[in-house]
Amino acid sequence: MNTTFQDKRPDDVRQLTEDWVRSMVVGLNLCPFAAPVLKDQSLRFFVSEATTEKQLTVDYLQELDNLMQADEKDISTTLLIAPYMLADFYDYLDMLTEFEILLERAELEGVLQLASFHPGYLFGGVPADDISHWTNRAPYPTFHIIREAQMSRALTSFKNPEDIPERNIQRLEKLGRDGLIKRFPPFADYC
Repeated sequence: MNTTFQDKRPDDVRQLTEDWVRSMVVGLNLCPFAAPVLKDQSLRFFVSEATTEKQLTVDYLQELDNLMQADEKDISTTLLIAPYMLADFYDYLDMLTEFEILLERAELEGVLQLASFHPGYLFGGVPADDISHWTNRAPYPTFHIIREAQMSRALTSFKNPEDIPERNIQRLEKLGRDGLIKRFPPFADYC
């Protein structure tokens, strides 16, 4: 990840992440459930200013609580963005594992789930230069906290949801690296 991202103000981090969601996630329909929550402004973007795992964990637990206390119409899902730490993808994965353990300890498994995004995202067992990694690449380390019931409802109206990952990879392959950078120029800085 380009170190200049570490110097961004929280408002800039939020804006770049929202631009990524609009351009890539919604614009390429990578997640067919993202457009409605973006449109109705129930997608929460929370930029953590944490620089330590302890601080980030506090923010994560607060975001879990915020989501559980809020009406789904107000906050349907949350992106917890960690721009000031976890630049190393494997450190990020360690933190993701810790967050999943905390979700289980809070007895929220089956209620909430996590999706993961990182500038250097790599799927295990896939060549490092494979375009498939870009389905989970975001401007900053990001933890997506999702309401499972909402996801289940959305999946019932979507034909063949199991095909989404393969369809996304095919879209990205068609665009290629240069096409992705053209669509979202900040990718050139960190991918």
